[in-house]
This record gives sequence, structure tokens and C-alpha cells, in this order.
Amino acid sequence: MNLKIMLATALLPIAGIGAVPAEAKVIDQSDVGFTVAHTAQVAATPEDVWKMLKMPQKWWSKEHSWSGDAANFWLDSQAGGCFCEKLPDTGKGLGSVQHARILFAKPNEILRLSGAFGPLQGEALTGTLTIQIKETPTGAAIRFDYVVGGYMRFKVPEIAPAVDGVIGEQLVGLAKALGGSLPPTRDEKAAAEAAGEKPTLTEKKPAPAAKKKDAPAKKESGLDDAVADLLTDPPKADADADEPKDEDTPE
Repeated sequence: MNLKIMLATALLPIAGIGAVPAEAKVIDQSDVGFTVAHTAQVAATPEDVWKMLKMPQKWWSKEHSWSGDAANFWLDSQAGGCFCEKLPDTGKGLGSVQHARILFAKPNEILRLSGAFGPLQGEALTGTLTIQIKETPTGAAIRFDYVVGGYMRFKVPEIAPAVDGVIGEQLVGLAKALGGSLPPTRDEKAAAEAAGEKPTLTEKKPAPAAKKKDAPAKKESGLDDAVADLLTDPPKADADADEPKDEDTPE
């Protein structure tokens, strides 16, 4: 994987990678870093989204792997766990790559990873990917925020849009693995317009709505109360997070 490949993939036609997330942009940048954010909605429960997140081999693009085969990805979803990739033996022995390390894992709600992806790995950078999941009347809303900072030899105005495209492609892959992205609702369109945004998700026929579960008696902190907030506000710290629970590592 190199910067040329990264840039070329980021500029692929929309039709080549499927539906576009509801919101996608470089939301901040400076001389020392940048932030990109992408959102989408799917007709799947938060539990199903969480299960799929733990199987990157089913949704992370092979074009952004070191081995060229997504089957070599694996993810241990507990704090300290690895989002890693096996490098097949080509006659010199087996190899491996750490893409990111798990920092925070709250099942069905938040997964946060630390890692500089692709060519950023060779720079003196810190990259933090926060994935939020929020239940909606039709399934779940998903948000990816990727914050990158530190010293690098790339020019921020050039690398930030490329990384934005790559991160967005991974959310598209996740949504497709869950049945495809849903178009924004009328209320979400209104909220986005009020915030100065224009949803860009291509309209498509929604998949059958996921069965809505009863709302919890007590609101959990750390996620926005309304879906519109999740789609427009940055992630918040979860001060009242539950203690980590034991969870089997996916095969």
C-alpha cells in the first residue's frame, strides 16, 4: 500500500464503491493534523452492527490491506486488542501488521481504535478512529470520526482528502455488509440543512426495517440523545461507561 494507491482509490467514481454515506467531509485541518467524519444508516440492529464490526474481513476493503486479501484481517474487540492482518508466507516466513489497537469497547455503542492507517503508519502520527452506533426507528445510525495529528512528511491539504475517501470507503463497506445504507429521513434532511449540510446519500429503496426494541429505562451517557445529534455532533466522552465485559475473539 502506498500514497499513490491511496489517492487513486479515494478518487474512484462513486458508482465504483456503492452508496455514499449520508455525510462525509474533512471537518477540520491544520498544519499538524486533520479530522474526517462519515455517517450512514442501516436497517440492522446495533447488535448486528457490533457483530459485523468485529469481523473486518467481511467489510474492510482489500484495496487497503498489505496482503491484498481481506480474509487476512482479524480484530480482538477488547481494550488492548489488535486490529491486525496476517502476511502470508512467500518463502521468507509469516508476517503480520498491526493496523490499530483497541482503546475503548462498549458493545453495541462505541468502538475506539488507535492507529495510523496505510502510508500514515510510517510517519510520527497518532490516528484515533471512533465508531459510534445509535439505535434508530429503522435500524441503526453509524458514525466514523478519524482524528490524525503529529509530524508527517505529507502535506495536510493533499493527504486529508485522500484519507477522508479511504475512511468513507470503509463505512460504505460496513453498510453494504449489513444490507446497504438507507436514505436520510425527512427530519434528518431538515436537521442537516439547519446545520448547513446537504445530505449526499443516493436515494434507494430501504431494506425491511429492523424490529425496534423497547427503549432502556435509563439513558446511557456518551451518545447523543437524538439521531440528528449523532449525525452532526462530534463524539462525546463516556464518563459513566460500564466495566469491560469478557467477549470471545472472532475467528
